[in-house]
Amino acid sequence: MTAPIAPRIPFPDCHLPAGFSWGVATSAFQIEGAHRTDGRGDSIWDTFCTQPGVIADGSDGSVACDHYHRWQEDLDLIALLGVDTYRFSIAWPRVQPDGQGAWNEAGLQFYDRLIDGLIARGIRPFVTLNHWDLPAALQAQGGWANRSTVMHFVDYAKTMAARFGDRVPAIVTHNEPWVMAVLGHETGIFAPGIQDRKVACQVAHHLLLSHGLAVRALRAQGCQASLGIVLNLSPMHPASPLAADQARAQLEDGRLLRWYMDPLYRGSYPDDVLAVLGDDAPAVHAGDLEAICAPIDFLGVNYYTRGVAQASGPWDVHAGGLPLTDMGWEIYPQGLTELLVRLHHDYPVSAMLITENGGAFPDRITDGVVQDLDRTRYLADHIAAVGAAIAQGAPVTGYMVWSLLDNFEWASGYAKRFGIVHVDYTTQQRTLKASAHWYRQFLQHLRQRSAAADLRARG
Repeated sequence: MTAPIAPRIPFPDCHLPAGFSWGVATSAFQIEGAHRTDGRGDSIWDTFCTQPGVIADGSDGSVACDHYHRWQEDLDLIALLGVDTYRFSIAWPRVQPDGQGAWNEAGLQFYDRLIDGLIARGIRPFVTLNHWDLPAALQAQGGWANRSTVMHFVDYAKTMAARFGDRVPAIVTHNEPWVMAVLGHETGIFAPGIQDRKVACQVAHHLLLSHGLAVRALRAQGCQASLGIVLNLSPMHPASPLAADQARAQLEDGRLLRWYMDPLYRGSYPDDVLAVLGDDAPAVHAGDLEAICAPIDFLGVNYYTRGVAQASGPWDVHAGGLPLTDMGWEIYPQGLTELLVRLHHDYPVSAMLITENGGAFPDRITDGVVQDLDRTRYLADHIAAVGAAIAQGAPVTGYMVWSLLDNFEWASGYAKRFGIVHVDYTTQQRTLKASAHWYRQFLQHLRQRSAAADLRARG
């Protein structure tokens, strides 16, 4: 580990509510590795990675960051950062290899150790049940397009809550159902690689239905954890004032945001999107929408950039004239403020957490140091954007950096680095980047400011 770095990037001056939480986030398939260890079954991503050409660098998640074996070292890194929350996901095929039937005690014990290790370090475990790694055995039966998977997920959620719920303060059902539905089943660039809009729409509905039924089931069995779902959301801007571009932006907003927020908070799908989908709209059974809008304790928001839509086809991201991340995404922090304030005004959201926010940049180690100032600026500007949303009334209660570690970045393989901790994939050595040191120092600054305010209040 290198000596602390203090990049000259100012701390955002934002005023946050009492109890505001700070954290880092990861997901199981992206960091755990050990894909055939201790009884773990294959996920759809294990299967997808075997297909030629679907992963940019031809890699897979079989080793990734080897977190399964190095979890104690990684938890020590989290503790060193000074955060109070760690968001991670449980790999469904690690705890139930076939997605139904027998449970894998070795996998369950791994998460027991992980949760207990976090608690011992004073860090709150924030658990996601599904971060895209559906057991491959369920995909062989139709996966999320098959309504039976909904009930398999509910059973899985109930078992996870029974096993870990006494130690876990928050549980997320699904991470980014839009990604699973659209990228996995419409464009096919993510697992399971299906290209069928009608199937994608049914998958989206089943994901939402399984969320609502799981929330009901967990509450019925007395789960005390806060319950929520995580959506990837962005404001959608028209490329020009032209009516056609305005209409296209409204439709894309419907497909990205309202298609998920409306059923969750209003019990209905947006009419304009249903009209465009026509026969591709999902089959909705009686009682489904009532289940989907079961009350939740929080909404997780993953934000990376804005969306821009134009009627003539895909928008050229370079036309905006803004700096881009290594993913080719605009750096647009003001979009986060716009999004959070809009959610607050349009929906009865009781609490929101930023469950992912970060940027990929072409990091390099030089003399043992990673001076990722672009990422550090990105984090500072987006934290300031959260503060601006709170000042306008948005009920944001926490912020988590994506990601703790460089990791397997899905279809991009290991070519894109989001971590505030650098990982050498050959040696598995971890190195805190400048952004990690900045984040640690920022949290220390907040604690010192809070302590000083307490002293002044006591007179």
